[in-house]
Amino acid sequence: MLKRLVLGRPVRSDRLQETLLPKRLALPIFASDPLSSVTYATQEILLILSLGGLALLHLTPWVALAVVVLLAVVVASYRQVVHAYPSGGGSYEVVARNLGRDPSLVVAAALMVDYVMTVAVSVAAGVDNLVSAVPSLYPQRVWIAILVVVLLIAMNLRGTRESGRAFAVPTYLFVAAMGLTIVVGLAQTATGHPPVAESAGWGIRPEQVDVTGLALIFLLLRAFSSGCTALTGVEAISNGVPAFRPPKDVNAGRTMIIMGVLAIFLFSGATALAMISRVRIAENPCDLIGFPANCGSVGQRTVIAQIASAVFGGDSVLFFVVQAGAALILLLAANTAFNGFPMLGSLLARRRYLPRQLHTRGDRLAHSNGIVMLGLVAIALIAAFEGSVTGLIQLYILGVFTSFTLCQIGMVKHWNTRLADADAAQRPRIHRARLVNAFGAVLTATVLVVVLITKFTHGAYLVVIAIPALYFLMRAVHRHYREVRRELEPDTDGITLPSRVHAVVLVSTLHKPTLRALAFARANRPDTLTALTVNVDDPDTRILRSEWERHSIDVPLKVIESPYREITRPVIDYIKRIRRESPRDLVCVYIPEYVVGRWWENLLHNQSSLRLGWRLRFEPGVMVVSVPWQLESSRIRDLDRVHHVPGHTRRGIGPPT
Repeated sequence: MLKRLVLGRPVRSDRLQETLLPKRLALPIFASDPLSSVTYATQEILLILSLGGLALLHLTPWVALAVVVLLAVVVASYRQVVHAYPSGGGSYEVVARNLGRDPSLVVAAALMVDYVMTVAVSVAAGVDNLVSAVPSLYPQRVWIAILVVVLLIAMNLRGTRESGRAFAVPTYLFVAAMGLTIVVGLAQTATGHPPVAESAGWGIRPEQVDVTGLALIFLLLRAFSSGCTALTGVEAISNGVPAFRPPKDVNAGRTMIIMGVLAIFLFSGATALAMISRVRIAENPCDLIGFPANCGSVGQRTVIAQIASAVFGGDSVLFFVVQAGAALILLLAANTAFNGFPMLGSLLARRRYLPRQLHTRGDRLAHSNGIVMLGLVAIALIAAFEGSVTGLIQLYILGVFTSFTLCQIGMVKHWNTRLADADAAQRPRIHRARLVNAFGAVLTATVLVVVLITKFTHGAYLVVIAIPALYFLMRAVHRHYREVRRELEPDTDGITLPSRVHAVVLVSTLHKPTLRALAFARANRPDTLTALTVNVDDPDTRILRSEWERHSIDVPLKVIESPYREITRPVIDYIKRIRRESPRDLVCVYIPEYVVGRWWENLLHNQSSLRLGWRLRFEPGVMVVSVPWQLESSRIRDLDRVHHVPGHTRRGIGPPT
């Protein structure tokens, strides 16, 4: 009942087409991550530049311009991926087809790390914006973040289309609210009344004094790498092309263009207003000179909150609308990962690089196991970093640009292959496409090196460890599946029948389950049939013998001694003796078991049989047969209950037979 309440009714497999997305729902599902990064990308640039105090903040527009150029190039590059590989898979599929297995597994590992970080960073940043509007929630921010991830898991388990409807309103609310903020703020500036942030008069105590030369370049590169968080999630549409309505590649390509235009507009506008209103922010609030509250117990407002307050006023309705939109889209931006990670996991599982359970769909046609796995890992990260966006974001970006770079290199090779078979009319278009991807490869590779150098000691080393670890894990899983498949291939000589079959029925007491097990064993016509009991208590064994004789059961009762009152070991030794005497024979062990209707009844029954059955399964040439006996309590599980389908009664359709 709880499962149905949370997830809803199960959906038939033949209704998979009904879960495909129109563009208006695909945009909030797949683009919420890059759109939401507007709320923290500008802030991360300012945080790094503020290490030099106020002296370096005038460089913010140039760093932001570099981020915008990079974003435009990556969007153009991935739009070509969408059209070239409409089957989905994104970076992984491109690299797998063009560069081979090992690079594709590196990309897959990088993407999985990126998806986990997307959930953790987006939720933590969303909670920060919520706390900016309601400061009293600051002490509970970690628990709020964990609760949000749990809610996201439940919503995504309901299916893609349902989650799309739920996420559409917050995404469009944020775009509209931020767009209005930017337009109004720029209009105020144009009329001579620029907005002024609450922190405009504060100073910043510099951590690095007289930043010049190489130190200045390094700090600028570090600010640029932090600002590149604006690119997270750009590849999600290329991963999720199969979720679009036909024509899939056309709709996905148009959605990617809309996403790119909106992301560039919102990021550029937010950065411009942050400079106009003179926003001041520091990693440690105690470094802010003039900070009015206790810097040790109260956090500072986010950049978006300060901008909205400067434009509309800190107590206005529009301020709270902007904050609500920012918080909601950040909390729901994790949905990009909840769509991308399960699809990637399903693709890898189908190719035997991850457990097969990640490939199967749940009741609502969602890849449930991948959704739950992603959510649990994200919760662990949020708890480990205490919900700190600044701490979590240091682990971000590296995986993103690893996949970006290898994907662009793979696309260059793809176009080279296409040129070999292209006619004269197609060649100019292919040359242009190859040039875009080649430029993207050079640019993203440069950024990858910058990110690795500037963020390595700040936490990125954990990602450097995680990606190779996932790579070798996937190789190990694939090797295991390959070895098992080779081991289980049928012999050319066919199946060898056993010489004889020895049936052994385990007996503890003479009752109805025992008699059923004896009858079932006899019905299978074994060569020998033996009832076996272990003597752990002499009086009980004597009673069993007398009952056996009184009922005139014509199956011999074999009693084996157990001086240490153990059941499993004597039975195993007895079975092994049979196998040693006749290695080509088959031993079939029948174990009577109770079927109960209440979970706690399992604690009172079947414990010895479960241990014994589990141990016997490791013995070669031994089959274990469970013979169930349904107790009265099991009747509460009514398997014949009729499940009514909505509308059937009204239309006069009877229940299925």
